Amino acid sequence: MSRIVLGVAGGIAAYKSCLLLRLFAESGHNVSVVPTRNALNFVGPATWEALSGKPVSENVWARSWEVPHVGLGRSAELIVVAPATADLLARAACGRADDLLTNVLLTASCPIVMAASMHSEMWLNPATQHNVELLRGRGIVVMDPAVGRLTGPDSGPGRMPDPEDIAALALSALGVPSVAAALAARDYAGLKVLISAGGTHEAIDPVRFLGNASSGKMGLALARAARQRGAEVKLVGANLSLPAPAGVELAPVVSTADLAKEMLGSAPGADVVVMAAAPADFTPVAPSAGKVKKTGDAGLTLELRQTVDVLAALAAQADAGQVVVGFAAETASDSGELLALGRAKLARKGCRLLVLNDVSGGQVFGADENSVLIIAAGNTVEPVAAQGSKDQVAHAILDQALARRAG
Repeated sequence: MSRIVLGVAGGIAAYKSCLLLRLFAESGHNVSVVPTRNALNFVGPATWEALSGKPVSENVWARSWEVPHVGLGRSAELIVVAPATADLLARAACGRADDLLTNVLLTASCPIVMAASMHSEMWLNPATQHNVELLRGRGIVVMDPAVGRLTGPDSGPGRMPDPEDIAALALSALGVPSVAAALAARDYAGLKVLISAGGTHEAIDPVRFLGNASSGKMGLALARAARQRGAEVKLVGANLSLPAPAGVELAPVVSTADLAKEMLGSAPGADVVVMAAAPADFTPVAPSAGKVKKTGDAGLTLELRQTVDVLAALAAQADAGQVVVGFAAETASDSGELLALGRAKLARKGCRLLVLNDVSGGQVFGADENSVLIIAAGNTVEPVAAQGSKDQVAHAILDQALARRAG
C-alpha cells in the first residue's frame, strides 16, 4: 500500500477528483486529501473524509501537534494535484507556502503530478506557460489540460484530464523515478510516434471471423505514455473495445490487410513505429458473401492463405533514423527457449527492437499487468526486463526506443 497525497485546488473540476480518489483507494493505496480553502467551496470536507476515511483540513494549524505541513510531504510516495488551477501553479512555481497544500509540495521528495485545469485564456497566458515550464524544469509532472467543453458555453483547452488518465499517469510514476523524470522532461516532444493496437478480424462470412485474444491494452498504454511524454501520436486500432487516450489520433481498422495499408501509409515521417497489434497470420481465401448455414451434421472446411507480414514490411521500408519496434507473443518451456525464439524472430523481421511476451497458459492477454523482455538487434546487446502495470512497461519500451534514436 503506497501513501498518496491528493491535493485539490479551487476549480469547478474538483468534483471529478472524487472519482480520482476512489480510483486510488480501490487500487489499494492510502490516500490523504489536502484541499485548498477555495476547493472547499466546490466539495466540502465531509465528502473527502467519507471517501478517504481520514480527517481533512486546508489549515496548517489543524492537528498542529502532528506537524502536518512537514509530515504529509515527507511521508508521501506520490503527490497528485487535481485540479491544478492557474493560481496553484503560480504559487507552486514561486515556492509559496501560504496554505497546507503548498507547504506539502515544498517538503515533498516524491514524484509530483499536477493536472492542469482552468479556462482557455488562463492556460494560454504567457504567465501560466512560464510557470508550467519552471515546474517541469524542476522535475514536476504537469499534465496538459484536455480540450473540450468548459464551464458555460465555451470550449477549448482547459478541461481537467479524465480521472482515469490522471490515475494511469500518476501510478506509472509511483516508485519509478525514471518515469517521473521522463514525464516531467516530455522527452518525446517534437517526435511523431505511430502505434498499432488490438487484434485483427478476418471475415469468414458477414457475422463470423477468425481472430485472437489481444485486448489492445498494451498498445493503448504505449499511445497514452508517448502522448504524456510530449509526442504527436497516431494509433491504428484493430477492433478496440476501449477508447483511445486523450490527444491521440485514432485510425480504426478491422483486418490485417486494413492494418497493413494504414501502418505502411502512415509510417513514413514517423520517428518511432510500434507494432503492438496482433495481426492474424491467416485469412480465408474466399469469405462467404452471405451467412454460412448449418447443413445437417456436416462440418465447415476453410481454405486459408497467409496474410501480409506487417512488421517485416515496416522494417523493410524504414529509413536509418526510424526506430521500428515489434512484439512477439510466444509460448516456451523456459526462459532460454523464449529468448532464442525472440532472437530468431528479431533477425527474421529486421526491426530494431522486439518486445517479447511469454503467453504460455493464456497469461498477459487482457491483463492490466505485464512482464516482458525487450531485445535489440545484435546478439551482444543484453535484453532488458520490464514488469509492472502496462503503463509502466510502456514507458520502459519508450525508453529503449528513444535510446536507439539517440544512438
